Amino acid sequence: MNHDERSGLLYLLAGIGLGVLIGAVLGLLFAPKSGEELRGELTQRVHDLSEKVRELAQQVYEKGGETVRNVRERMSRRPSGEEVAPEEA
Repeated sequence: MNHDERSGLLYLLAGIGLGVLIGAVLGLLFAPKSGEELRGELTQRVHDLSEKVRELAQQVYEKGGETVRNVRERMSRRPSGEEVAPEEA
């Protein structure tokens, strides 16, 4: 995964997270609940969303590390001066 792909994935995750957050807030604001109930539910949803974002970020971090290890391994196996053909996906 190159820099552009990682950057695109991070923007995608940020966009999804923002969309979920906005949707949740709008849904809660238009629901007939008391202020205290609404604040409690908002707090819980924000907490849940932050946990999901942390999990996704950890997965992206792990996948990036795996990709770096694979590239280093492939580079160490090739003789100096030779190009390595990209692997098939």
